[in-house]
Amino acid sequence: MSNAVIQLLVLAGIAIFLILRLKNVLGTREGFEKPALPSRSDPSAARKSKFEVIEGGPDRDITDHTPEGSESAKALAQMKQVEPGFSVSQFLQGARGAYEMILMAFEKGELDQIRPFLSEEVYESFVGVVDARKAKGLTVTAEFIGIREVTLLDAEFDPNTGEGDVTVRFAGELISAARDSAGQVVEGNPKELRRQRDTWTFSRIMGSSDPNWRLVATGE
Repeated sequence: MSNAVIQLLVLAGIAIFLILRLKNVLGTREGFEKPALPSRSDPSAARKSKFEVIEGGPDRDITDHTPEGSESAKALAQMKQVEPGFSVSQFLQGARGAYEMILMAFEKGELDQIRPFLSEEVYESFVGVVDARKAKGLTVTAEFIGIREVTLLDAEFDPNTGEGDVTVRFAGELISAARDSAGQVVEGNPKELRRQRDTWTFSRIMGSSDPNWRLVATGE
């Protein structure tokens, strides 16, 4: 047997020996490895893990819209306890659509279609404005352009009645104009964009079968 063959056999034997030693030390991996459990000597890590499992951490659906620990956050959490399916993010999305629908119906004086979404007090105030326009012979044309801002300002919950109130600030853009009986523009501008800010409060009995929130207060 030549020296070259003998050297190859020796190197192969050494390589097999090293592979077996490494396998015994490192073990084998199958799929993904589970994260290491907190060490018993690290009580802070154990407490953190226990808190995250039991408490679940802050509710991002709430803290994305209002500071954690605030009165509004506590009220929203109570609403969720009464009605687990309630989502703040979905509520604000619905409020965005309600703002456009209610605002345009008000501008055009078409209040019948939005009456189920208004409290009696707000409905009567809207009727007063619309009737005053009619008495003056005014006709309003309006076009909704879009919403620049939807911000949750406040939330309250009454555990005795189950009533939840959420106040939202809107910043909208529209084009509107009011014309007299002769067709002359007396208010607004049919060619000019108008930015409008409104602060609306919506109310609903949480956990009730009626899914509609009602507009109970308006302001700027």
